[in-house]
This record gives sequence, structure tokens and C-alpha cells, in this order.
Amino acid sequence: MENKKVFFNCGELLCAKRFRELREALAAENAVDVAGFLEELPQEQAVLAFRTLPKEQAAEVFSNLFPEAQQVIVESITDQELSEIVEDLFVDDAVDMLEELPANVVRRVLKQARPETRRLINQFLQYPEGAVGSIMTAEFIDLNKAATAGEAIRRVRKMGADCEAIYTCYVTDGQRRLEGVVTLRQLLLADDGQCIGDLMEPDVITAQTTDDQELAVNRMMRYDFLTLPVVDREGRLVGVVTVDDVMDVMEEEATEDFEKMAAMAPSEKPYLKTGVFALAKNRILWLMVLMVSGMITGGILGRYEEAFAVLPLLVTFIPMLTDTGGNAGSQSSTLVIRGMAVGEIAPADFPKVVWKELRVSVVVGAALAAVNFARLALQFPGSEMISLTVTLALFATVVIAKTVGGLLPMAARLIKADPAIMAAPLITTIVDALSLMIYFSIAKQLLRI
Repeated sequence: MENKKVFFNCGELLCAKRFRELREALAAENAVDVAGFLEELPQEQAVLAFRTLPKEQAAEVFSNLFPEAQQVIVESITDQELSEIVEDLFVDDAVDMLEELPANVVRRVLKQARPETRRLINQFLQYPEGAVGSIMTAEFIDLNKAATAGEAIRRVRKMGADCEAIYTCYVTDGQRRLEGVVTLRQLLLADDGQCIGDLMEPDVITAQTTDDQELAVNRMMRYDFLTLPVVDREGRLVGVVTVDDVMDVMEEEATEDFEKMAAMAPSEKPYLKTGVFALAKNRILWLMVLMVSGMITGGILGRYEEAFAVLPLLVTFIPMLTDTGGNAGSQSSTLVIRGMAVGEIAPADFPKVVWKELRVSVVVGAALAAVNFARLALQFPGSEMISLTVTLALFATVVIAKTVGGLLPMAARLIKADPAIMAAPLITTIVDALSLMIYFSIAKQLLRI
């Protein structure tokens, strides 16, 4: 609430054109919060407020704005102001910005950058989207293994202001090949004359520029790194991935998986900033696919009209069977998808997963079947064969649903598809069809209909 009051006061200062006081008020706030404040303002006021920011704060605020707001500001400020922002941005933030802006705006931004900065940005833009190279930053501290700890600390002081992360330093040779890693803590605790070659850890865990960005996420989570070095094919150090970039990737990947699991096409924009027609377009295709596939269930029911006519009571158990099967399959698919996302399950574990889900489904199916048989026996006394029919169908449905739910996401990974597409909606449709076929097949055999 206190923070909201501060920005409410900032809004009043902006309306009153008391820019000096506004500058002082915004300078005392966190850059992320200031970016949120600017995004809530009308475009003209947002640009005006942005231009009051101190130079050292402007670039950080700019990097936290949504692409639409960044474009508005780029198109409104002078070339000199734009040049200062580009030079103050970390390279990975500049690349993220340029990937979202229109081509004409990108040309203007690059035109205002120094040749060295422009070359570096263009190099990063060449990496494919989703590759480690596209999320790394080129600002890191490299050391020579012949240097002393005292010399290394002086280098950290000299270069640290322009680096996004200084907690880990990387030891390279004359060809920039990565030889080891040493932490700032080690440097501070070592004697000034101690050699970096003696302090460094030679076995360095790295990622390549062309690796998938999820690999960087998994390695940083596994080893609790704050930064991960990125090398090219020759082993030369070209950048580092920082923990803040990994958190962004994790959020993007989780959001994409959630949307796919809910049968929606992924959206790159926040919900409130996405238009109605864009949201509808993202949802309608999968809904149409599921609607058409749902007709399979109707076709199966149509084949057993005679069974309904002879024993209408059978129809009342269909929702319970299909819902239970869908829920059982969703449980398995969710666990398997999550396991693959965090690296707990690999394609080589396919037989283990199927065998485990099969055993789990037998236990769960037996428990549900026992409870269901007891309930039906009490609710429909004298109809033991109907109770047995429903119970056997329920058991078979749970076994098949859990096995299919664990199998399909892994099958998707084997064919290089996203496992998230094999989530609840699709599995539910498949299980519904299978459960109905099993149900009526058992009914025909046991009830002679």
C-alpha cells in the first residue's frame, strides 16, 4: 500500500509538471516498480516521466518495460537519449528488446549503437530462438591463470561496473578457451600473492551456444549455479547465462506448458495485453480438434443403442466411468510431463515409466473398484451382475487411463514433439473412447445383451 501511495504521488507530480520532484521520487524507487508505474500511464505521460529519470536508472527501467512500451519510448526520444540507453543496457537485454521491435525501429536502435556494441548485438541476434546463445550475456569477468588473487580483485573492481554478475570469474587462455572457474569468495579469502591457477576449479560445467535453453535451466537448477558459462564449438568462452535470465526462461516454459496442457496455442503476450480475437484464435483450433475427436465417443454410443434399450440403467454409469478415466489419465500425464520438464525422466526411462504406471494403476483401480462394487451392491440389491460389470469396466478403465497417461507424453518426446500437448484434454478424449468400448464389451459378455 505504501508503494502505491508513492506512485500515486508521482502521478500527481507528473500532472502538476513538477519534474524535479518527480525525478527525485522515481530515483528512490526500484526500477521494476518504476517500469510498472510507467506502463499504467498514457503514452504521452509515460514518455514524459521516462525522460525525467536519471541516466543511470533509465536503462534499467527500460529493460523491464513490455515491448510495446519500449517501442513507444524509442520512437519518442532523441537519438542521443537512445544511444545512451543502448550503451547502458546489458547485451542480453538489448537483444531481447530488438527481437520484439519492428524492423524500422531496430534499424534506428542499431544505428545509434557504437560499432562494437552493434557487432555484438548482431552476433547474438544470429542465434536461433530458444538456444542458449540467445539468452546469454557477453558481460563477464575473465582472468589469466598466471595472475595473482590481488591482481584478480583489482580486475574485478575495474570491470565489475559493466558486468551483470561478478560472483563467478572464468579463467581463460590466450585463445579465450575456458580453463577453469574461481569464485569471488575464493579471491577475497585467498592471500594476495596466491596464483589463480592454484585457486581455480578446472572441471567446469558449461553449455554450448546452440544447446536448447532448457538445458541451461536444468544445469543451473541441478548445480545451484548463479551463472553458467557458454562456450562455442571450439571451447572458447563467449558468454554466461545468469540466474535472472534462467528464471525468465522457466516462467516462459511453464506458461507455454500450462497453455498447451489446457489445449491452447501458446501466447507471447500477457493475458490483459492480448486482444479478444487473439485469445479466441489461440483456443479455437484445439477446441475444434477435440470437438471432432469427441464425435468418436458419440459413434461408439450409437453402436450400442440396442443395449440401452434393453437395459437403460447402463447409461447412468457412463459419466462416472469417463470422468474417472479422464482424471486418472491426467494424474499420470501431469507427473510424467513434470518429470521430463525438470530432467527426472529421460526417453530411456520409457519401459520403467510404463511398468511403474501399470502397477500404480492396478493398485488404484482395485481400490476404486472395491468401493464402487460395495456402493452399487447397496444401491441396487439383486443386480449383482450389473454391479460386477460396472466394477470390472471401472478397473480396466483406470488401468488403461493411467498407462496411456504415462505413455503418451513420453511417446511425444520420442517423436520430438512437446509432451505438454499430450495432456488432459487429449488424453481424456482417448480414454473416453476406450472406456466406453471396454464397458459395453464387458456388458455384452456378462449381461448377454
